Amino acid sequence: MERKPRLSFWQIWNMCFGFLGIQFGFALQNANASRIFQTLGADMDQVPGLWIAAPLTGLLVQPVVGYLSDRTWTRLGRRRPYFLAGALLATLALFVMPNSPALWIAAGTLWILDASINVAMEPFRAFVGDQLPTSQRASGYAMQSFFIGVGAVVASMLPWLLAKAGVANTAGPGEVPGTVRYAFYLGGAVLFAAIGWTVLRSREYPPEVLASFEEPGDAAAHAAAPAAKASVGPALAWLAAGLAFAAVVAAHGWDRMLYVLAGMLAAYGVLVLVSRLLRPGGMLPAIVADLHAMPGAMRRLAVVQFFSWFALFAMWIYTTAAVAGTHFGSNDPTSAVYNEGANWVGVLFAAYNGFAALAAIAIPWMVRALGLRATHLVNLLLGAAGLLSFLAVRDPQWLLLSMVGVGFAWASILSLPYAMLSDSVPAAKMGIYMGIFNFFIVIPQLVAASLLGFLLKSLFGNQPLWALAIGGASLLLAGLCTLAVPRAVEVRAVEAGA
Repeated sequence: MERKPRLSFWQIWNMCFGFLGIQFGFALQNANASRIFQTLGADMDQVPGLWIAAPLTGLLVQPVVGYLSDRTWTRLGRRRPYFLAGALLATLALFVMPNSPALWIAAGTLWILDASINVAMEPFRAFVGDQLPTSQRASGYAMQSFFIGVGAVVASMLPWLLAKAGVANTAGPGEVPGTVRYAFYLGGAVLFAAIGWTVLRSREYPPEVLASFEEPGDAAAHAAAPAAKASVGPALAWLAAGLAFAAVVAAHGWDRMLYVLAGMLAAYGVLVLVSRLLRPGGMLPAIVADLHAMPGAMRRLAVVQFFSWFALFAMWIYTTAAVAGTHFGSNDPTSAVYNEGANWVGVLFAAYNGFAALAAIAIPWMVRALGLRATHLVNLLLGAAGLLSFLAVRDPQWLLLSMVGVGFAWASILSLPYAMLSDSVPAAKMGIYMGIFNFFIVIPQLVAASLLGFLLKSLFGNQPLWALAIGGASLLLAGLCTLAVPRAVEVRAVEAGA
């Protein structure tokens, strides 16, 4: 068997360029969805529930797309058909969302937008694993992080820039300001153009050629991941736990969003039971079997991802309300002061993504000096400090300094776990395992959406600023959990040239 050839800088550039467009869509969604919901009449305690469509969609879409893309081959290749289909649907959703006439339409459009972005995004992670040899994978994921940072800087700042250009930043009750509407239109155009560039300017190895390549760790990964059916006993236990928790929520009259958490526990038990009844080799049995056969390193990284993405989702949901209310002094989404604060959040989000783009350049040097695990630990601790500093900083201008730490954490979260993971899974299952790994991006977001509102209301007087503090504590835990990742994964990646 032969080794994959190394790709040039510009070949890696072209294959990762589509992430610029993907992040345009995500950044506009993250910085403005809460603003749109509140503009259309949502109360603060309703916002997490309206956001729940996004992570739930990812939970359903990503493993399915990963499974299907592993088994796809067309004239466009293996992964690129999904890039193109997701780009088209996401562009249409970006055009529709800021024109939603009612809250439920905006929430439904967010669901479609996130599903479409996930269809395009999930194969991009596997694309790097397919095309690059082990020695270049960390560089490939760092390049993705660079484009994520650059795209998000511009997209997050668009409403603020448009306001500076004279576009109306306020509107009547129930109407989304022109700054947001035009930002979404521009974002849709950029998303489609950037992904189109990657589709046209990159190529994929045919299945028989890909199968002929041998990478370090492939044999170990195959041996570590035998297909196996999950046991009935644990599945019944998960189902019982979900039903019992739902009963407790009902008995105590707790926040109804906690039913989402109960439903997740029960649904997992049902999923495993159903998979045992279906024909072996089908999509659902294969996904469940591969989930239970995850390599040990992937299990440890999953815990790190859980706490990392819990923190990020807390930031995305609550930063607009926290900054507008605490640093600008308004909770009224129709007021000029609130919208000024909301625009400043766009600048802050642009800032952390800009710092992430710079961090993506620095991270390969950090890895060579400190190793993968220590670098990820340092970056997550910087992110924790950034979020916790919101409690102390009162001048909104100084929050830009807080975003330095968040930016380093963001760049690290988007690259280093994937660099550690990609050498631990078999090449033939790169898509499905990347999709399963993204469970641990999506599940913490669902937990955050269901739990944070209850915690804020019960313990913190419904003050959104404290959600950012909870996020900082979660990043701290993620950093500590990084130390539990097997050192063998780090050694292989560094020796290969990460």
